[in-house]
Amino acid sequence: MKKRRINLKTLVPIVKRLISSYKLPCFIVLICLIISAISNIAASVFLQQIISVIETALKEQEGSIVLFKEIQPKLFQILIVMVSLYAVGIVSSIVYNQIMAVIGQGFLNKIRQEMFNKMESLPIKYFDRHLHGDIMSHYTNDVDSLRQFVCQSLPQCISTGLSIVFAIAIMLTYSVWLFIIVILGAAVMLLVTRRIGGNSAKYFMKMQISTGKCEGYIEEMMHGAKVVKVFSHEEACKEEFDKINNQLFDDTKTANHFSNILMPILGNIGNIQYSLISIIGVVFYITSVPNVSITGIGVMSMSIIIAFLPMSKQFSQSVSNISQQVSMIAMAMAGTQRILDLLAEEAEADEGYITLVNTELADGKLVETKSRSNSWAWKVPQEDGSETLIPLTGDIKLEDVDFGYYPEKIVLHDVNIFANPGQKIAFVGATGAGKTTITNLINRFYEIQEGRILYDGIDIINIKKDDLRRSLGIVLQDTNLFTGTVMENIRYGRLDATDEEVYEAAKIANAYDFITRLPEGFHTMLTGDGANLSQGQRQLLSIARAACADAPVMILDEATSSIDTRTESLVQKGTDQLMEGRTVFVIAHRLSTVRNSDCIMVLDHGRIIERGSHNDLLAQKGTYYQLYTGAFELE
Repeated sequence: MKKRRINLKTLVPIVKRLISSYKLPCFIVLICLIISAISNIAASVFLQQIISVIETALKEQEGSIVLFKEIQPKLFQILIVMVSLYAVGIVSSIVYNQIMAVIGQGFLNKIRQEMFNKMESLPIKYFDRHLHGDIMSHYTNDVDSLRQFVCQSLPQCISTGLSIVFAIAIMLTYSVWLFIIVILGAAVMLLVTRRIGGNSAKYFMKMQISTGKCEGYIEEMMHGAKVVKVFSHEEACKEEFDKINNQLFDDTKTANHFSNILMPILGNIGNIQYSLISIIGVVFYITSVPNVSITGIGVMSMSIIIAFLPMSKQFSQSVSNISQQVSMIAMAMAGTQRILDLLAEEAEADEGYITLVNTELADGKLVETKSRSNSWAWKVPQEDGSETLIPLTGDIKLEDVDFGYYPEKIVLHDVNIFANPGQKIAFVGATGAGKTTITNLINRFYEIQEGRILYDGIDIINIKKDDLRRSLGIVLQDTNLFTGTVMENIRYGRLDATDEEVYEAAKIANAYDFITRLPEGFHTMLTGDGANLSQGQRQLLSIARAACADAPVMILDEATSSIDTRTESLVQKGTDQLMEGRTVFVIAHRLSTVRNSDCIMVLDHGRIIERGSHNDLLAQKGTYYQLYTGAFELE
């Protein structure tokens, strides 16, 4: 998928999602921000009014001792309004902060849910092409950068922006001459922010990407810790990590370098601006230069100068505050882009319309039933609105199938396979010959380039993927156990399985005995992908999970590769019972496990070079014969 350019427009979809999800709370927050901004800028206005009252009284009374008594009511009135406005501002700040806490966390909760839902809808190839740690970084660093933007940067920028707008309006009513100085100072600030802040933003974006790569490498090394130890690869791993970590360090250091020098420069520009306004304002006052404002031409009074100074200071601080958010916004832009890229990934397509249903015989006729039965059928909608039930027998055919993980590199060539109902089909061949790829195609984890795959005479493209996979039980070479009890892991094959069905599945896989010897039996908690079990025990649980699924078709991908010979003989008895009456595809390096197969297919570089029963292939004295007699070994 083409990556989009990262800029401020990246944040627009997120802001739209935020507003559409919380329309009323966002409106209340905006009102509170406006009130808060007004109360913040009001100090200078009230200060000007107080000084103006005193200044006017001094001129009229010429220093009379009754001055304070005469202006006291007016001053008291101003102070009452001032305190009231501040009180409203404080309440507004408290309200919007509390609402933003709810909005922010609620919005991130929705984003994480949307990301996870999207991730669950993605095809297998997405996870094959992305580091798992980098994917995890979407949920940690990227979401955290979005949290800072939603909860801090966005309301801060809105509040500060409103303060700037109000400050400009009031300063223009006071003095255009002094406001010109403020604008010149702000222009310099913006130029500095664009130059230094732009570099800071660029490296903060790089830092976000480098963080994802670093976490991806760490996750990869944690997953392969035993392999690293076995091959004494620690030093090489350290060197590679240092390389990735140093890149993260360089990006972070450079980003913070620009970020840390920005504020002191902006602060000093604000101080220079403050000094110039003080000097020029006093000069105008002494020389009686006419004061120009948007309300007309008047006299430059001391009240205007004194009120203008803190307002100009607040204006420059507001510009600095927005500039200070550049790094946070940059990180949010990078994180948001990565999140949007994930959400924009093309979901796994499913144009199927045929579903799998349980059936039973009623008056000698096959009918659909809602209760679970040992009879399955494909429900095929017809053009006239009726539905036809086609019994699921497990008849699977691959006709002239070509496939490549990348279109330009085909790995399976003209593959033809015919598995009749109840047959056991075995695939034999060197690593990379295409054995597992064939089973992945039957599951529709990937789509074929040429040919077609038929399931009970139905093109699997027309079968809904969930229903197709529900009809296929699979045991992988690499076991995956989840955090939970032994029973929960076995029940993962079929969530509505009863405890008795779980026990029966464990017995079929010959896992029942070792499970009952665990500290808490079937209620023993497993963590870390079953790290407290042996590899063989983990594989037995994986087989038990497939037995619990009780699917009409079974795929065993090196299912006994991690089990010792004694355990293998026990599992073989269980799997024989499991495979009875089912179509089974078996991938195995141990030829002893495929001797009783109805058909053995020998693959080499994506082509079927031999096929037949065990005795037939031995009689041919080809590749299989050489493998079986030890004249040739699988790689």
